[in-house]
Amino acid sequence: MDPNTFFARLWDDFLAHAPSAEGIHALLGGGAPIVNDHVALRTFATEELGVDALHPLFEALGYELGDHYRFRAKKLRARYYRHPDPAQPKIFISELLLDECSGALRDTVLPLCEQVPAGAADQPAFLFGGRPWDLPFASYTALRKESEYAAWLAAHGYRANHFTVSVNDLPGFDSVAAVNAALKRAGYALNDSGGEIKGSPAVLLEQSSTLADRVPVRFSDGEQVIPGCFYEFACRYPQADGSLYQGFVEASADKIFESTDAGA
Repeated sequence: MDPNTFFARLWDDFLAHAPSAEGIHALLGGGAPIVNDHVALRTFATEELGVDALHPLFEALGYELGDHYRFRAKKLRARYYRHPDPAQPKIFISELLLDECSGALRDTVLPLCEQVPAGAADQPAFLFGGRPWDLPFASYTALRKESEYAAWLAAHGYRANHFTVSVNDLPGFDSVAAVNAALKRAGYALNDSGGEIKGSPAVLLEQSSTLADRVPVRFSDGEQVIPGCFYEFACRYPQADGSLYQGFVEASADKIFESTDAGA
């Protein structure tokens, strides 16, 4: 699978779980194409599904490993991948470190992971294939008490948690603040954890995001409406050599994760 096909499939799936994204896309782009800075994915840190196991999928798409990150409060590890073609979005993937979680959480999550058929994660399509396990709603609500991240991943499975508009390439907008103002005028709710704008020119990256749309999700014992996916906006600033910073800021990303919190 080539990157263009991969992102097209990922986007189509994303829209079903972030229906407001289409309206936001039209609002900001005015019908013109929008450059995507990066997409974000989530997984559990198991031998079969962790970031190391999924690494060959990104290599198959032509991606190279960028940098590593650690989010201690949320018990997450992450990395990002970049493509030699700068027109291709970056890929940010995080994993929940189950060894750092409670026994109760592991007792819920590990049986889910065991439902994934052998070899299922060997193709890029796995990353937009949705939830590969059965999940009762009670398990989702139990996971939420310890980790919103775990609950979201258990409910939604493998798909883009968010797409990210590159504000640097957005005609008619010169800052994240201007994007936020347009979104609020149009009635979209923003994630204000840590402030509506995370980061600053001093750390070479500013980010903001909407709150995740609430969408119907089919559980094994019925349908429930829960937070789905969201849209992010990023503005990158020049480094000393004049090139735009391409990495991520841990303190900012930590707050972006909260865009899917069920209590938001």
